[in-house]
Amino acid sequence: MNYEQISQLELIHHSGAVGRRPVALVRAKGARLWDSQGKEYIDCAAAQGWANVGHCHPVVTAAIQKQAETLVASQESSFNDQRALWLADMAAIFQNSLGWADCAIHPSNSGAEANEAALKFARFRTGRKGFVAAGRGFHGRTMGALSVTANKKYRDPFEPLLPGVTHIPYNNLDAAAAAIGNDTASVIVEIVQGEGGVYPGETDYFQGLRRLCNERGALLIVDEIQTGVGRTGRWLACEHHKLSPDIVTLGKSIGGGLPLGVTAWPRRLGLFESGTHGSTFGGGPLVCAASRAVIEVMAEERLVERAETLGLWLLSELRGLHSSQVREVRGLGLMVGVELKGKVTPVLQQLMERGVWALPAGLNVLRLLPPLVIEQADLEKVVSTIGEVLK
Repeated sequence: MNYEQISQLELIHHSGAVGRRPVALVRAKGARLWDSQGKEYIDCAAAQGWANVGHCHPVVTAAIQKQAETLVASQESSFNDQRALWLADMAAIFQNSLGWADCAIHPSNSGAEANEAALKFARFRTGRKGFVAAGRGFHGRTMGALSVTANKKYRDPFEPLLPGVTHIPYNNLDAAAAAIGNDTASVIVEIVQGEGGVYPGETDYFQGLRRLCNERGALLIVDEIQTGVGRTGRWLACEHHKLSPDIVTLGKSIGGGLPLGVTAWPRRLGLFESGTHGSTFGGGPLVCAASRAVIEVMAEERLVERAETLGLWLLSELRGLHSSQVREVRGLGLMVGVELKGKVTPVLQQLMERGVWALPAGLNVLRLLPPLVIEQADLEKVVSTIGEVLK
């Protein structure tokens, strides 16, 4: 099918909820994309941040193919070999990254669902109702996750949302101290705010949140849906700040392209009671096999270390452009934002014309989330192309 056939067929039936670029992507491999016209792009979006190990990685593809011939989905109320092995792999990651000796893990189908489970567990565990979240934060579009998301553009059409949510300035410990009270079930925060403009937080802020939650009996939830799985140069971005939260959520890249969300916490906090939460497809054998392959690739190809090295290089090169159109370059690992003095949409369009696929983060931030397998030569081309566009 050509572009016109694909786009017209989609437009007849699509819901209108998500805008479309005038391109039909039909193939991907590693850090490259191809559209229906055969045009090639360097991927600096990783499909909204989920393709950390690249597109169609042979190890992940083989795991999916093998499991698809055996058992695709399984009842949540039965045990399963792939889920058991995956849970053990994930528990080892949380132990290595956060020092959790033993943890509980709830699998779901997306980052938003992972955050829903985190919010529910916080209320269940504490008996409290309130939540504190950061301004500019983004945690998903389902009703609970949307309630702790700050952006009015996402919130306003769907109010009234979950009651008892207080939004406070990010990276501001005084505001947190004033907001966290006796009825606060949890504080939810991102280590780097992705959708909000690629803003990294500071160690003193996160350690301060940890102290406040300890003192006041609230649980600290860290949303690692975009920052996790090596994106920032650590398996979990918490590691940059020696931070051990009460609950961590993952999504996007942990499923290797299949839908998977993860909500995890130390078992010392207790467990859900049977029947209080669930997911029909969460933790199915197919997606668990894919996720185990992702974990294997991350280790074998040392992608966490690669993200740190390439990320430092990319930040340095972008800052070296010295463009009059750039206000600031910031980020962590291969999660980079270029804040512009004007709107980002025209820049994204010009980059696409030149074969670079990137993302916005708000109205004026160019966001780069390349697959961690990307070659430095591709990043060099990306930097030079951005320089040309910003001249």
